[in-house]
Amino acid sequence: MAHMPTLRQLRHLVALHDAGHFGRAAQASHVTQSTLSASIKELETLLGVPLVDRTSRRVAFTPLGRAAVERARRLLVEAEELVQLAKSAAGPLAGPLRLGVIPTIGPFLLPVALPRLRRRFPRLRLYLREELTERLLEKLEGGELDVALVALPYDTGSAETMSLFEDRFVLACRKDHRLAQAQAVRSRDLAGESLLLLEEGHCLRGHALSACHLPGRGQGEVLEATSLHTLVQMVEGGLGVTLLPELAVRGGVLRGTSLVARPLADPADARRVALVWRRGTQRRNEFRLLGEELIAAHGKAHDAPGAGAAPRKVRKRARG
Repeated sequence: MAHMPTLRQLRHLVALHDAGHFGRAAQASHVTQSTLSASIKELETLLGVPLVDRTSRRVAFTPLGRAAVERARRLLVEAEELVQLAKSAAGPLAGPLRLGVIPTIGPFLLPVALPRLRRRFPRLRLYLREELTERLLEKLEGGELDVALVALPYDTGSAETMSLFEDRFVLACRKDHRLAQAQAVRSRDLAGESLLLLEEGHCLRGHALSACHLPGRGQGEVLEATSLHTLVQMVEGGLGVTLLPELAVRGGVLRGTSLVARPLADPADARRVALVWRRGTQRRNEFRLLGEELIAAHGKAHDAPGAGAAPRKVRKRARG
């Protein structure tokens, strides 16, 4: 029987590709540079072909080396899933789980969801990573994350998706703004307004523009911010108005301000919060169970009174 590459060698190969430097790859792998270099050389000897062109300035992978990296990633992911599958036999949601989450969901849903998960699944070790959607999907595909909490619509590629609930948008403005007394805000009411949005790269930006039926930069001036809390402070400072997800409003993003939230007139003005994972994973049932827990946590957060919550005229979210 032919000798096979070891998981250790494959990890070192992937680490070298991601770091692009032997020293940094060794540091990330918690080994010495000579150990990592020897590991890569052993793998090349085993396969009988060069995988890396070594120069004094950089590390360049051969075409076969690049193909080997992608195969190695998949093998490492499947090996890890095998271990987690064995652990889950003793009970669902046990052991480590790497959850990615976007910044416009995590701070407002997880404070309610995490205590619930700890009570129900005390053996779960949840590792959180907050990133923008594009980066989360890259890490998911590369095996650095097990599952991710994102907002749709968004092109999630080949990932499997579990829709959790709708999250409607509300308008946030100062109490002295002309729209503060509106029962519901229509898209034409925003004509000429300075609309504050998150900067490019945040999926919420596109969702908000779609919610107010603005195809690009809007009908008035559009100002950008890096976070929802920054948006709120800019509105508080009189720079304009913004659209916020109801999840964030009920999670207290307006707490400590004098701003008011008004519902949008169109009930379709919403994003969908969803879980995504790699297609074909053996942990699908576990992830669906996690999704059910997040749905329940959202219902609990929605029913709880909160500072700065949107008016009761905003309808309760459907559970997808």
